[in-house]
Amino acid sequence: MDNISSIVLFTLTGLDESWTNRLIIFVFTLLGFILTVVLNLTLIVIIILQRSLHEPMYIFLCNLCINGLYGSTGLYPVFLYPLTGSNMISLSDCVLQIFVIMTYSLCEFTNLTVMALDRYMAICRPLHYQTVMTRVTIYKLLIFIWLLPCATTGLSISIMLRYPLCGSHIDRLFCQNWALIERLACQEDIVKHIVNGSFFVWFNSLVAFLIFSYVKIIVACWHSKKYQHTFMSTCLPHLIALVNFIILTIFDGMDSLFGHR
Repeated sequence: MDNISSIVLFTLTGLDESWTNRLIIFVFTLLGFILTVVLNLTLIVIIILQRSLHEPMYIFLCNLCINGLYGSTGLYPVFLYPLTGSNMISLSDCVLQIFVIMTYSLCEFTNLTVMALDRYMAICRPLHYQTVMTRVTIYKLLIFIWLLPCATTGLSISIMLRYPLCGSHIDRLFCQNWALIERLACQEDIVKHIVNGSFFVWFNSLVAFLIFSYVKIIVACWHSKKYQHTFMSTCLPHLIALVNFIILTIFDGMDSLFGHR
């Protein structure tokens, strides 16, 4: 049986299509990648050039776009590569893919959580907003947005790689941490419980804060027409993006855990 010392290549077996279908998927995926890059770059340039947008909410939105560029650059090329016919990937490249995809997802959620904090302060604590959301605070929150996902992902990957792997076939188009844990880890239960536990604490802490923030925001807006306009113009789009991201994350997690049994 193979273990981590002997496995240096993985086979990605998530796509079994004809060359015609591969070409169609490749073209649409490439167009999606180009569109994602152009839209994110456009928003970043607009926010940087317009001094009137140099407010905390738009700074965090700019950071969200930067993370979008980071995630799309890390995901789309590795998604396109197997469509060309090559389905082999080295262990080091696989680990790098996992790191990029996981940090992108966690950073997205953390950034949306910080944006909820900004809206909470602006609506529920307006008199303290300017004194709390200073430039120094914004820098600290930006560091937090990137540091927490990187630290969590790095810890999870280091724990995962401490245990031997008993396979080299990944039933995906790209490397995914759950694929290694659920399918290839020889000591699956041990690794799964450790990694799941760390993400359980992280995820539930942020969700609890999000629920608290938006309950407070909705209550404040319910009693003030002024804040109702603020909610509709800034909070509602953020809330829709947040709910959409959480739903997609849940479905992806369910598919990873139960869709390939």
